[in-house]
Amino acid sequence: MRLYYYPGACSLAPHIVLREAKYKFDLDRVDLAAKKTEGGGDYLAVNPKGYVPALQLDDGTVLTEVAVIIQYLADQKPRRGLAPKSRTPERYKLMEWLNFTASEIHKGLGDFFNPKMTPEWREARLERLGKRFDYLEKSLGTQQHLMGEFSIADAYLFAVLNWTNLHKIDVSSWPNIKAFMARMAERPAVRKAMKSEGLGK
Repeated sequence: MRLYYYPGACSLAPHIVLREAKYKFDLDRVDLAAKKTEGGGDYLAVNPKGYVPALQLDDGTVLTEVAVIIQYLADQKPRRGLAPKSRTPERYKLMEWLNFTASEIHKGLGDFFNPKMTPEWREARLERLGKRFDYLEKSLGTQQHLMGEFSIADAYLFAVLNWTNLHKIDVSSWPNIKAFMARMAERPAVRKAMKSEGLGK
């Protein structure tokens, strides 16, 4: 199994899940500008979409998109308890969180990577993102994790919330979110993934 990644990108989520589930895997860093793998291969031949993550299975099958990859990884090792069983109300709640993270948090924070962002546009995007953070803040409440117990949804949320540091977005107005990020950063699998990618401490 091989994970194609870029340091600190959303590919950090499946990287964390791979470590949480104790998979044996290889990492292949992608040069996103050149579309080349660390070994010099053509990344577009792996994933024609051109972005990370991509997970190549042992049989050569390639999966893309964060929410799909992490559900696959959780489902192959159900005893690890990283996702509720299929066709249960809890599983659909997990999928709801994955979709919210993808469409509202991931895309919302992703806008800030645009070098052409004007101050006015930034202010408008921050206002919209703030409303999503308000919902997330209330939903977390006194819970340690999105689903109560740790799940793959937390890995995805943490990976993209980490971009608030990169873009200097102050989350102090949302103490539950700030506490969630701090807790996640201390998980052994998270620390190992981040260290492997050259991030953080």
